Amino acid sequence: MTTATMTVTWTAICSYARLEAERGVAALVDGVQIAIFRTFSGELHAISNRDPIAGAQVMSRGIVGTRGDAPTVASPLHKQVYDLRTGECLDVSGVAVPTYPIRRNGDVVEVAVERP
Repeated sequence: MTTATMTVTWTAICSYARLEAERGVAALVDGVQIAIFRTFSGELHAISNRDPIAGAQVMSRGIVGTRGDAPTVASPLHKQVYDLRTGECLDVSGVAVPTYPIRRNGDVVEVAVERP
């Protein structure tokens, strides 16, 4: 049995200062649409831009908020709420949106998509 080695490549998206707090932006990274969010506290989150229920690439236009201590985004189409840390849908059991590694490298925001 062989194990595939995953390669992580970081892609620069934009400067940290260009991300408005509580507003999402979409980026195309290695052919994958990713929604990027900066919270009021300065945390960065990256999830798939594809709404798993509607199938549309709209998550970056969602409503950012919190539920308990979880930073969240609500789908702009049907308003299901997703935990930005885990991608888990907080309204529909068993539904989740993929999450991606994100970091701040100086003033540059970078996202990684794993590839075999």
